[in-house]
Amino acid sequence: MAFEKLSNSIDELNYNLKAFAHSNSEYYKLQFFKQAMKGATGLVFGILLGIFFIFAVILVSVALAILISQAIGSPSAGYFIVGGFYFLIFILIFLFGKKPIEKLLLVKASRKFFND
Repeated sequence: MAFEKLSNSIDELNYNLKAFAHSNSEYYKLQFFKQAMKGATGLVFGILLGIFFIFAVILVSVALAILISQAIGSPSAGYFIVGGFYFLIFILIFLFGKKPIEKLLLVKASRKFFND
């Protein structure tokens, strides 16, 4: 009788451990899925914002180049000035922008990942 009771307790413990392991693995699967979906939706949102921002910058740049060209009186001068401005920004970001950009991305990603 005591042996049967002990055997039943061990079987019940084994069943409970398996159920715990299964529910624990399901929890971590859901947690991973949640984080992956947050990352994917953030990436898609960022790409869409970037695309529309680039379109806006291109249109404003062309309009500004036309305006500068008309003001100077040379058809191509405005385009060279706007292009030079963007080239200057590119050089500055290339030389000084790596650390601040890495820091900004790391802080934003860690907040998004660890706060939920």
